[in-house]
Amino acid sequence: MTYVADAHRYESIPYRRCGRTGILLPEVSLGLWHNFGDERPIDTQRAIIRRAFDLGITHFDLANNYGPPYGSAEINFGRILREDLRPYRDELIISTKAGYDMWPGPYGEWGSRKYLLASLDQSLHRMGLDYVDIFYSHRFDPNTPLQETLGALDTAVKSGKALYAGISSYSAERTAEAAGIMRRLGTPILIHQPSYSMLNRWIEDGLLDVLGQEGIGCIVFSPLAQGVLTGKYLDGIPAGSRASEGTSLDPDQLTEPTLRHIRALGEIARSRGQSLAQLALSWALRDQRVTSVLIGASSVAQLEENVAAAGHGTFSEEELSAIDRDAVDAGINLWAESSAE
Repeated sequence: MTYVADAHRYESIPYRRCGRTGILLPEVSLGLWHNFGDERPIDTQRAIIRRAFDLGITHFDLANNYGPPYGSAEINFGRILREDLRPYRDELIISTKAGYDMWPGPYGEWGSRKYLLASLDQSLHRMGLDYVDIFYSHRFDPNTPLQETLGALDTAVKSGKALYAGISSYSAERTAEAAGIMRRLGTPILIHQPSYSMLNRWIEDGLLDVLGQEGIGCIVFSPLAQGVLTGKYLDGIPAGSRASEGTSLDPDQLTEPTLRHIRALGEIARSRGQSLAQLALSWALRDQRVTSVLIGASSVAQLEENVAAAGHGTFSEEELSAIDRDAVDAGINLWAESSAE
């Protein structure tokens, strides 16, 4: 059956301006890091992506190595785009990235011009696109001149293969430096994508200030701390979870002090009539410099629960003070090394 998008999709979710640019993003965007590789049925993926768009999610975030296997999330998304969303392409913001390992040898990761531009060509081929809306440097490369990495982003935009440039997991200092370089090149940075959650608050120590000063948007990933802020680990480690598989969460990080903080945050969530996950997403949106939060989804029901957090980013001073007592660093930041450079 031919997919027809919900006629009321733009009434479901608030949108925020991305820094000082012409782009608006939904408060909640869909990331395809997990659950969109070849290990999940394509019909499940299709149902999630269709429902996301029907709920007003216009932004779909990918990277070259999302899967597994690497590249499969882009291939699967490209199929769904071709079969379902092609008539709506001009209503979508599609992003991809390059920076982590993708293919063997010395030219298959980091920040060289050769890698970034070759990767972008491959991503476009996998998705069946002429261009992406945002192309990111996925991480800072300490061994490649920043001018070279950013020059590749500039080339991607000026060649028409990307409309905007972004960076991910760059420190406040490197972000300010990158903003200056890109401004001189004539391709301003649209957006920064850092990790951020109640248990990983590093962007509050300078990065948000730089983004506000530079007029750069901010879309935060892992706002649920790789699932920890869903409460799923309060009674042990469920089979099939990230902690059970060791994919992006070390079970040793689930300490009793951390679990106590999560239980306390769950009580605050209940007092607001929210789930813990909804509280975590709304809290991440409390600062207007945060344009959007990136969520993953393994089911339509999970997607719908998380999207319901949009529009609820207002907190009383009492609520914020209570949250601050338990929103403490838990060492759950796989990307700290990149943003520390």
